Amino acid sequence: MGYIARAQLASAVSNAGGLGIIETSSGRLEEVRDEIVKMRELTDKPFGVNIAQLFVRDPSIVDFVAENGVRFVTTSAGDPTKFTGALKDAGLTVFHVVPSLRGALKAVAAGVDGLVVEGNEGGGFKAPTGASTMVLLPLIASHVDVPIIAAGGVCDGRSMAAAFVLGAEGVQMGTRMVSATESPVHDNWKQLICTSNEGDTLLLNRHSPPAFRVLRTGFSQGAESEDRAVIPSIEAVHDLYFGGNMEASFAFSGQVAGRIDEVLPVEQILRETVADCEAVLREVGSRY
Repeated sequence: MGYIARAQLASAVSNAGGLGIIETSSGRLEEVRDEIVKMRELTDKPFGVNIAQLFVRDPSIVDFVAENGVRFVTTSAGDPTKFTGALKDAGLTVFHVVPSLRGALKAVAAGVDGLVVEGNEGGGFKAPTGASTMVLLPLIASHVDVPIIAAGGVCDGRSMAAAFVLGAEGVQMGTRMVSATESPVHDNWKQLICTSNEGDTLLLNRHSPPAFRVLRTGFSQGAESEDRAVIPSIEAVHDLYFGGNMEASFAFSGQVAGRIDEVLPVEQILRETVADCEAVLREVGSRY
């Protein structure tokens, strides 16, 4: 969540009992350093950083993370052998995001501490032929012996409970957090999430990676007919993210947008998610 997962949102997640994650995919490490400083002003709870390898411009990213006192890292969008060794040598806990069983086995062999298993229904950059969380999560859970965080299709207690039953120890929410009160994106994006149905996302570049899932807009529908959709300029991206022009760029979101109908504070989202998850598991246990 480049430019989005920064201190304002991540600290709200940590303060509410989750693990807030700050992005580095924007490539602006000076800004990220400032956000880490802000994080420590806004919360005394644990937090982490994501290294999206596809967007790494500075080869000293591992040193940067370690020097700023971060202890937990998720790596994504790349080969888990690239940074895992160096991150582990620096004393960090590393979870790698995987879209396939092959990727999961490679990450475990590389020495990661855990996995974020991301189904194809999730928003953002995706494997063009990936499987849904319903298929992918139990498959990987049956082949590995490391903790698993489920991502893709998770927005509430019922989907969290489903993830636990399928083999996860925790969940990650992307689209749900983009739509949260503390998310810095323009309200037009949040409202589009809330009014979209379960079929209102498009998976672009399925035949010419990198593929990515976005909300249906006039702009994204026009890009769907192209041989290869290209991310617009950073100015256009910011015009959508923070200016609210939904036809300027792509609004990354998952199919779970069809289950989100209200902008809520992070604390309420997490409190209700955990309570509902526990209630669902109790109810299902008593029923069966």
